[in-house]
Amino acid sequence: MAEMHDPEFYNREYNARAMVPDHARFFQSWLERSARARATMSCYLDREYGPAPGEKLDFFPARKGDGTVLMFIHGGYWRSLDKESFSYLAPVFVDAGVSLAVVNYGLCPKVTVEEIVRQMLRASAWLYLHAEEYGADCDRLHVAGHSAGGHLTAMMMCALWPVLDARLPRDLFKGGLAISGLYDLRPLALADFLNLDLRLDETSALKVSPAFMPPATRAPVFTCVGGSESSEFKRQNALLAERWRSAVAGDVAMPGHNHFSVVDELANPASALFEGAKRMMKLDR
Repeated sequence: MAEMHDPEFYNREYNARAMVPDHARFFQSWLERSARARATMSCYLDREYGPAPGEKLDFFPARKGDGTVLMFIHGGYWRSLDKESFSYLAPVFVDAGVSLAVVNYGLCPKVTVEEIVRQMLRASAWLYLHAEEYGADCDRLHVAGHSAGGHLTAMMMCALWPVLDARLPRDLFKGGLAISGLYDLRPLALADFLNLDLRLDETSALKVSPAFMPPATRAPVFTCVGGSESSEFKRQNALLAERWRSAVAGDVAMPGHNHFSVVDELANPASALFEGAKRMMKLDR
C-alpha cells in the first residue's frame, strides 16, 4: 500500500453499496432482465465444472461468429450475488457472435478467497476442455469480470495452466477485461464490514493479490473503473496498469458511472465498455 489509513477510511472507500444509495434497483433490474434472457435464449444452465455445490456455470451459445467465448465472473465481494443475476449480458454478446459463459463460485465465509480462485481455475479448465461440445472454439477463450470478478479475472491471467493440467495451453485465455477490480487485497483486511466474511490478514491477502504477481502471458488485459467510483477503486485500477505494463493494453474510461452502472454498460452495444470487450477479443476489425 502506498500509505496506510485508518479502518474508517477503508470502510468508507470500499463500501460500494453505501456510495450508491439506490444500488438495490440495479440488483432488481439485473434479476428481471436475466430471467427474460434465460427464458427466451438458447442456453445450457447449471453445467457442473467441479464437485462443490457452487461450481456451476450457464452457457449461452452463439450460432454465428468464429467460436469466440467470453467467461464472465460476477462481483459481490466474494460473498454475495449469483450467476443468475448476469444472464442479462448474454443477448448483446450472442448477437455479436460471442458465446457467453456466466460462472458461479462458493461464497465467503463458507469458502476462502483463495478457494474461490481455485474454483475459477477449475471453471476455466472445464471451459477449455468442453467448449467444442457447445459449438465453441477452445482456442478463442477470453475472460471478463466485475469488482471481485475483476480481481478473479486478473488472477486467471496469472495462472500457469499447464501446471494445473498438462492438457491446458499456457495461453488458455487470449485476453482479459477487468472492470472495477481489486488487485491488492491487503486494504480489505482493514475494512471491518468486509473482513468479517473474508477473514484476510496481510499474508493471505498478499497471496491472492494479482498486482504482485506477473501476468503469465502477453495476452492483452484491459481495465476499467467508473468515473464516479471511490478513490480506492480508482487507485486499484491504476495499480494494475502500473504493475502490469507488459500486459495492460488499455483502460476504458467510463466517466459518470458508479460501481454498479458501469457493468450495465457491458450490455450496451453502443458503449465504450462493450467496444473495449470487442477490442480485447479482436472483434473490432
